[in-house]
Amino acid sequence: MATTSNAPNPTQPTRLVVVGAQWGDEGKAKVIDHLAADADVIVRSQGGCNAGHTVCHEGHTYKFHHLPSGVLYPHKQCVISAGVVLSPLLLQQEIEALKAKGFSLANLFISDRCHITLPYHIDRDQEQEVLRTVGQEAGQGGRIGTTGRGIGPTYMDKVGRMGLRVADLFDPPEVLQATLTRILHQKQLSPSLTLPVLLELCHTFATILKPHVCDTVPLLQEALKAKAHLLFEGAQGTLLDVDFGTYPFVTSSNAVAGGASTGSGVGPSQMSATLGVMKTYLTRVGEGPFPTELENEAGEYLCQKGHEYGTTTGRKRRTGWFDTVVARYSVAVNGLDGLAMTKLDVLDELETIPVAIGYQHRHTKEPVEHFPASLHQLAQLEPVYEYLPGWQQPTTHCTQWSELPANCQAFLQRLETLCQCPIWMVSVGPDRGQTLFKHHPFHPASTPAP
Repeated sequence: MATTSNAPNPTQPTRLVVVGAQWGDEGKAKVIDHLAADADVIVRSQGGCNAGHTVCHEGHTYKFHHLPSGVLYPHKQCVISAGVVLSPLLLQQEIEALKAKGFSLANLFISDRCHITLPYHIDRDQEQEVLRTVGQEAGQGGRIGTTGRGIGPTYMDKVGRMGLRVADLFDPPEVLQATLTRILHQKQLSPSLTLPVLLELCHTFATILKPHVCDTVPLLQEALKAKAHLLFEGAQGTLLDVDFGTYPFVTSSNAVAGGASTGSGVGPSQMSATLGVMKTYLTRVGEGPFPTELENEAGEYLCQKGHEYGTTTGRKRRTGWFDTVVARYSVAVNGLDGLAMTKLDVLDELETIPVAIGYQHRHTKEPVEHFPASLHQLAQLEPVYEYLPGWQQPTTHCTQWSELPANCQAFLQRLETLCQCPIWMVSVGPDRGQTLFKHHPFHPASTPAP
């Protein structure tokens, strides 16, 4: 397998950005959870409770929507930074659920610059999706497939300078009242959302958040000065990024690696490496283009074998074969140094594994090398497949690279070549221990040889 990489110097502290490199649901939480053992600070940098990150540990399954996936480790600092939008009541449920299982949240820090999702954001999100559905039925526009949790409208108000931040909750009462009055004048809200109702809700939010709120900029800068290892956790995936995804079927934040800097306040020059997480096949939740989508028995097999149901919504995920056009695009826009390949074990029983190596025009058969911005252009394309031999042996018991079947190793090597990026780690099952490293970003010198 390829051995070249832009890995960080092992004598220097690691500041690793982990992002989803497909349409989300790639298994970032498991990767973060595993790597968090070697990090000092884990930072969630963008998105909101529309994210669903699942971690399996010691026979228990944990589902996080706000909390960084490293929160299961004691004594690690976990930071929700300014790029995240908060739903305080849902966050409280997550916190209380973990406390009930014996976990301490004393090291959870929430940026006072986070924007807050309010009831009218949720109402607006759901109303907009209903209108899109009606438009789709009338042949006009179409559904986005949002989670309906108010994330998009919260970001819209943030950009439109009509948002409410965590810091505002702790302003003197007359200042908070003036802020809410300004918001009420700018927006057409339900008559039930009066100023007294919003003031009381803000008081509740302040009580929930107060034990964890701080200015996370100096917190993270002190960690950098102390030569701490930092791990940045992205949400959603590259093809859902508001700028570089399949717009308009995207999320409302920057899910690419650059979002780690804009969301956390840690500058790009202070990062040391970027790791992209990819499934060995593809999935997508919600609407939007999906060139390798399988609407057949093979797609159903991947869905059932991979348990492909959304963590946040429970919706069945769309499934398809691995797409190296998407992969190369993601490597480029994120500047990926390495890949983490997940759900390898889902492919264990397949005799042949198709991999999309390019696109061609449906009618002219003209080859297309790059992922287009225009969804109209994308709809005119079809994938070109290469068929790789399967290994038809279980991999879930493998603990090192040399134990993987020969065809499996060849499959991974081919993906490295096609993606133009080295594979650093592979997941062969849901548990933390079912992870194989070719290169460990936090201590590369001790990584077992493949």
